[in-house]
Amino acid sequence: MGLGDKISNKAEELGGKAKEATGEATDDKDLQAEGKADRATGNLKQAGEKLKDTFKS
Repeated sequence: MGLGDKISNKAEELGGKAKEATGEATDDKDLQAEGKADRATGNLKQAGEKLKDTFKS
């Protein structure tokens, strides 16, 4: 997994953050929950990438 995956994971995290903020602003609980899930998924993938990088070094 390379730089492209890291960028994709960060984009997923930021997209989730945007969805969450939009859900809060519009009082859309479903969108807010979807944003939190996207953000959590992005964070977990980033953690996995960092772990892989640690073992590669």
